[in-house]
Amino acid sequence: MKKLICLAVAILPMMASAQYKSKVWCPDNGDGTYTNPVINADYSDPDVCVGPSGEDYYLTASSFQCIPGLPILHSRDLVNWEIINYAVRELEPKSEFDRPQHGNGIWAPSIRYHNGEYYIYWGDPDHGVMMVKTKDPAGEWTKPLCVIEGKGYIDTTPLWDDDGRCYLVNGWANSRAKFASVLTVRELSADGTRAIGQPVIVFDGNGTENRTCEGPKFYKRDGWYWIMCPAGGVPTGFQLAMRSKSPYGPYEHKIVLAQGKTSINGPHQGGWVHTKYGEDWFLHFQDKEAYGRVVHLQPVDWSSGWPIMGKKGEPVTRYQKPKASSTVAIVNPVESDEFNSPTMGLQWQWHANYDEKFGVPTAFGTFRIYTYKLSEGWKNFWEVPNLLLQKTPADEFTVTTKLRFTSKADGQFGGLIMMGLDYSALVVRRMGQSFQLVQMTCKAADKGKQQTENVIATLKPTATDKTEYKPGIHEDIYLRLKVADSKLHFAYSSDGKKFTDCGSEFQMKEGKWIGAKFGYISAETDANADRGWVEADWIRVEK
Repeated sequence: MKKLICLAVAILPMMASAQYKSKVWCPDNGDGTYTNPVINADYSDPDVCVGPSGEDYYLTASSFQCIPGLPILHSRDLVNWEIINYAVRELEPKSEFDRPQHGNGIWAPSIRYHNGEYYIYWGDPDHGVMMVKTKDPAGEWTKPLCVIEGKGYIDTTPLWDDDGRCYLVNGWANSRAKFASVLTVRELSADGTRAIGQPVIVFDGNGTENRTCEGPKFYKRDGWYWIMCPAGGVPTGFQLAMRSKSPYGPYEHKIVLAQGKTSINGPHQGGWVHTKYGEDWFLHFQDKEAYGRVVHLQPVDWSSGWPIMGKKGEPVTRYQKPKASSTVAIVNPVESDEFNSPTMGLQWQWHANYDEKFGVPTAFGTFRIYTYKLSEGWKNFWEVPNLLLQKTPADEFTVTTKLRFTSKADGQFGGLIMMGLDYSALVVRRMGQSFQLVQMTCKAADKGKQQTENVIATLKPTATDKTEYKPGIHEDIYLRLKVADSKLHFAYSSDGKKFTDCGSEFQMKEGKWIGAKFGYISAETDANADRGWVEADWIRVEK
């Protein structure tokens, strides 16, 4: 347990704002160049805007059912990014999102600055076009407003025209609308809160190489209306740019970014930004399967009248950094956590709307995750909402955590997990007056398959309650997972110094529209028992 926690609380705001440098991936080379990806984590469907100073860039990305949702990242050079906030604290209707809704919720958002406020629009494919706004991206955002109600709307972007009129472009989800590969434009009210016009199909990729055209972003430049969108499929597609003199088209189009001879597959879907220094850049994703969709930065050349991205339309790996007014400190999205703050770290998300019975920070320098009551007849962890998880930060990394598991009843368990459509967890489980160390693995969890278990060792408890009132027993342990080439190996230790490799190798698998995520599992099968809990002391991400 950490010492002097009470004294530390006084300086927590300063600690929370300290700049974090990753030990496993940093795109800034320190010599005026950067290496892609600029964010080597699953910030899928990224979009970006620049604030009124011209020096502050804000990025958001899809978050689906994970809460808090709509991450807000900040940068001053488009290379060094840090997580500063989330725009959504709870998804509605609560009757749905209080339990995991894998792959539903927030799809492909857009972020825009207009008339003193920041707006984010997204399509919830089951409920409609949603919007939140704020004057301060690091502050409080409004509750989600439904701008257009209905099924099938996805990938929405507003454009406020020079005359103050507002237009919205969107794609369509075949899984809900039963058609796709078309883009539609309609007019919204000037305040962007409701539709006042009917949709018009402005682009149709059906039956062409431009199938799966979606994820459109709407811009205006030099009198031209521009829609930039991906097409051709997520793993192997390309980026289109299309232009017209009217928001309603017709649009001529051109491929402006594709894999070509590079190793960067499917470089598409993202946001264009014009800087105060006259430079143009495009942030997009690359699908890396189990690692999710990571973020790349490409220069944009408008000299031909079209936004040709990368190097002659092919993605760059290493390039000169964007211009900035001063030297920008190296900073990366936070990964490790000492759990010294009275608030949850910004790297963490739950798998459904938050309930205080999931877990809370403590005043003791730990984070407590209570055991979730599994349903009768449960087969795997696909139903568990209190998974406390974060994104994978690199192709190769090691995660080590120190934790204590406190159990109040037989069968309660907790530990470290890598979660996706397939998952594997290393947990301690109470069995009588001792614990078992168990690897729990499931393939095709989304299909309702039964998990398998491998008992690795029997552990004696490190402490037992001395009182007779609702006694519990405790196990202090260090758990570790190592990742390389999307393969996972576990290890454990009793002292944090000597680790024993254990369990079977696990092939990581992405989740539903998200990459695999790692973190904590805490659960049990007894509906009537007092809850046990995982007390996470720290977690560290290193090479």
